[in-house]
Amino acid sequence: MKVGVLTGGGDCPGLNAVIRAAVRKGSFHYDDEFVGFLEGWRGVMEDHIVPLNLDAVAGILPRGGTILRTSRTNPAKQPDGLDTCIATLKRHNIDALIAIGGDDTLSVARKLHEKGTKVVGVPKTIDNDLAGTDYTFGFDTAVNIATEAIDRLHTTAEAHNRVIVVEVMGRDAGWIALHSGVAGGADVILLPEQPFDIEKVSETIRQRHGRGRYFSIVVIAEGAKFATADPRQGELVTQAKGKDEFGHVRLGGIGNALANEIEKKTGYETRAVVLGHIQRGGSPSAFDRMLATRYGLKAIDMVHQGEFGSMAALRGNSLIAIPLAEALSKNRTVTPEMIAVAEGILAPIETPEHVK
Repeated sequence: MKVGVLTGGGDCPGLNAVIRAAVRKGSFHYDDEFVGFLEGWRGVMEDHIVPLNLDAVAGILPRGGTILRTSRTNPAKQPDGLDTCIATLKRHNIDALIAIGGDDTLSVARKLHEKGTKVVGVPKTIDNDLAGTDYTFGFDTAVNIATEAIDRLHTTAEAHNRVIVVEVMGRDAGWIALHSGVAGGADVILLPEQPFDIEKVSETIRQRHGRGRYFSIVVIAEGAKFATADPRQGELVTQAKGKDEFGHVRLGGIGNALANEIEKKTGYETRAVVLGHIQRGGSPSAFDRMLATRYGLKAIDMVHQGEFGSMAALRGNSLIAIPLAEALSKNRTVTPEMIAVAEGILAPIETPEHVK
């Protein structure tokens, strides 16, 4: 078979491991031929391809990023974009396509499958928020990077008696904030799942200082929101106006906004650190190399088993194929059970009268 491969959306550690595994098993066990589409769906629309053979994937296992590069191009938003993609695949006699990406990339894969394209998906997002799978590759690496940063910030915060707010990635789900916050010993952890009350956050820090701990670490996901009059809603902090082709605003700035409010309300010197794309870059962890390799092997097996319109998913310790529709049905947000883990180790707030 002739198999196309693409990587779309934000890059993350482990993408190259998926590509390598699919190409190696496809070449060694199925006698497949591979081509790569450059820069995600843009490469399919604009017909930018490269050969993907054993030489092309040699040595890429520990490399971050993606040798195929990536973009946030959405063919469904372009005039005849999906039909253009189909025409490109037919022109190159592509028998099947492996799309590696998050909910945006896989939403395009689903639309193409509904038009008759033979496509399988591999879940990729450091946010770990794709439904139907227990873990996505890249998440473990991002958590390790964030945790190391928090460990380092503890010493400088203590040396200066400062509050340090650490902003990590997480648009709709706070998995990175939760895991790195717990692992890094943060004093406050703020998630997109729960709009936060700045008064209660400030009071938590005051009470900690009142117990003789004159520094604090606050970990906040970029998608966390200040609480509004409606406790179920909140206000997102964004960097710029406008949206990308998939309808997402560009998040960023919640860490600085929170730091300013904490300093204003407590009088304690407060600094913000935005980890940003540091979480995406660099070599994948051993866990992510192994998980990504398994995803790549599963993807090429799914191609030869005819499991099109499906995504490889980790359930327990097994990889299975699930419908793309199931994977895209909702975001996988932090569960109440996991929130309880954080709440169990964080100091409770004794809310004073002036905060009630």
